[in-house]
Amino acid sequence: MGSKREKISQFARVVESIARPFFSLVEFLLPIIISQCRFIYSAYSKLPHDAVAVLIGIVFCFFGGLYPTLFSAAQAAKHSGLSTLRVGLGDLANEAIFIIEESKKDDDKDDDGDGVKDVKQISSREFALRKAKLVMQKLNPEKVDKAIASMYTVWLAVAAVLKIKFARTINFALGIADFIKKPCDLLLAPIIQIIVPNQYDRWVPVVLGWMAKSIGISIAWYVTTIIFAATSAMQGGLMISRALLRICRKRGMRWVPPHDKTVVDEVIAYLLAGAGFYFQYTLGFDVPFPFNWILWPFEVTEAYIRWTITT
Repeated sequence: MGSKREKISQFARVVESIARPFFSLVEFLLPIIISQCRFIYSAYSKLPHDAVAVLIGIVFCFFGGLYPTLFSAAQAAKHSGLSTLRVGLGDLANEAIFIIEESKKDDDKDDDGDGVKDVKQISSREFALRKAKLVMQKLNPEKVDKAIASMYTVWLAVAAVLKIKFARTINFALGIADFIKKPCDLLLAPIIQIIVPNQYDRWVPVVLGWMAKSIGISIAWYVTTIIFAATSAMQGGLMISRALLRICRKRGMRWVPPHDKTVVDEVIAYLLAGAGFYFQYTLGFDVPFPFNWILWPFEVTEAYIRWTITT
């Protein structure tokens, strides 16, 4: 009992020590991230339809195989309540900005009038409790609860669509895992059980099962990534070529035929698809360093979605 209390106390001290720099980092970064996301979305919303089609086509053509489930989730969300998701994210962003502004006001308080800000005269523990109290008092719980619930509802719909779309991949991964686990249980488990202490023997088959499932998921998703890269490259190439033909005709180039009366769009699409697939192949169907660090939110989201719909 004493050791548990000691561990809890150690954890509390760690939380207290990082509370002040954590709040400072959040106050600095979060408004920038939210404002940049809003700016990008606003600029995206003002683009002409054909320009948007070209941009989306480029993404699918040259990067579709890098984040297959993420792009599929975006497409599914578009038909499963994108407006609801947008409203939910907006509400959470507004609440976050409001809390940060209130926190900045709290940082400037000098209630005792000694010329030194109150937050600089308290311990890390008192600072953490003060900020937690501020969040609890200023946050709108009903608004946050409604936003999270609506976003989760959209996610459930998207996950259901993805499980159907990638059902073959899921079956492939589980089949590989079952195929690998049997020889592991027969050949590796007895050897490992000799090495590890007796009290941990029952963990051996469980850990081997996790390893087999991880290997199965990795192989299945690599094959799926290659297939998705090829299909998305063709889809993106066709989107680009047809959008470019429409743009040319809108700019007065009447000698450019409509896409339904020519094969030029297909020819351009095949060339773009070949270039897009080759580009992804040269990358190994993965984002290279240092861009994988820059795009870490996409990397984490892609890994989470893959694991969620496969397990």
